[in-house]
Amino acid sequence: MSCLGWFRKRSSKSKGSGSGSRGASGPAATTTTKVSAVSTSRSDDSGAVRPVSKSTGSTSSYRSISSLYEERGHGQLRAFEYGELQGATNNFSRTQKLGEGGFGSVYKGSIRPPDGKGHRLAVAVKCLNQRGLQGHKQWLAEVQFLGVLEHPNLVKLLGYCAVDGERGSQRLLVYEYMPNKTLEDHLFNRAYPPLSWNRRLEIILGAAEGLAYLHEGLEVQVIYRDFKTSNILLDQDFRAKLSDFGLAREGPSGENTHVSTGVVGTHGYAAPDYIETGHLTVKSDVWSFGVVLYEILTGRRALERKRPAGEQKLLEWVSQFAPDSRNFRMIMDPRLRGEYSVKAAREIAKLADSCLLKNAKERPAMTEIIDVLRRAVQTQADPVGAGAGGGGGGGGRGKRVDVAAPRRE
Repeated sequence: MSCLGWFRKRSSKSKGSGSGSRGASGPAATTTTKVSAVSTSRSDDSGAVRPVSKSTGSTSSYRSISSLYEERGHGQLRAFEYGELQGATNNFSRTQKLGEGGFGSVYKGSIRPPDGKGHRLAVAVKCLNQRGLQGHKQWLAEVQFLGVLEHPNLVKLLGYCAVDGERGSQRLLVYEYMPNKTLEDHLFNRAYPPLSWNRRLEIILGAAEGLAYLHEGLEVQVIYRDFKTSNILLDQDFRAKLSDFGLAREGPSGENTHVSTGVVGTHGYAAPDYIETGHLTVKSDVWSFGVVLYEILTGRRALERKRPAGEQKLLEWVSQFAPDSRNFRMIMDPRLRGEYSVKAAREIAKLADSCLLKNAKERPAMTEIIDVLRRAVQTQADPVGAGAGGGGGGGGRGKRVDVAAPRRE
């Protein structure tokens, strides 16, 4: 059977009818501050989790993030004193700084274990910029989601700090430390050695398993909304872990087919149907996943303004090289030096094209994507040798792909 055999059929399952919605009831702050519940309209683009009115098809079993967080997550997270995190990061020293983004800065630190015994633990401390309500809402969303979610391919939130004082509000998050930084660093930063073909597949498979858990592994459906290489962290064994849940949203509930929201995310990764309508579904994440698949294959960013005009937009450029064409290998990352299975690469390109279909309903589910990636991992196990330079199906063992993926329009 073809490893892409699911292209023959179209799933009729509707996600969300059994899902709940995650609301907001924040953790207690480390001072007298109490992070209160946030309740905003469903069309709010803040990314904050909150109670949502049920559709006519909802049932009494409807669950929210707020209830799940109070039930499971509140007692599991550690409330840090601001001074403790200052000491842990050497007063947020520049030498401890790991990175910076729209959310603020991230610092490496070390903390004592909860019981005070044993060696200090390496952590990453995220300090949010407090430039208005949106920053607080994204911080709150992160606490609520990661206080409930638990999976080997999601970054672990250890605790938080919320302080309101004379110097303003301080909102911090404390995560497990990821020593190998991000997939973005290893794909695009020439200061790092190139990722091998095998490692690329293992990383993207782990990321897919994390997304599948969000979409289908909980009582509540979660839409990640910001899937990209910089949000895929890598632990000491290069295991992928999804991070940054500030923009995550609860999936549709009851008879609803989508969540209506203002458009947020990262340019180059957001699905066009979401951009045009503001209708958010798990298939919006699938589109973003397809973009990252092509970044894995090519070693190019989704958008690169410094390239020639015809190559600046990755998806437009790769559309010239169909997976089954003789010139397909033109898109492959030269840093791989031909050490990959062309057969597996073609299959992954077909998978990416299916994720990038214009009709969101025709895009595969993450569980289907995982099946294809697992087979690709098995296919690439053999050395490619002549296969990398051949003109046909390429090197490596694997089942023949009889059904070509439809090209996106």
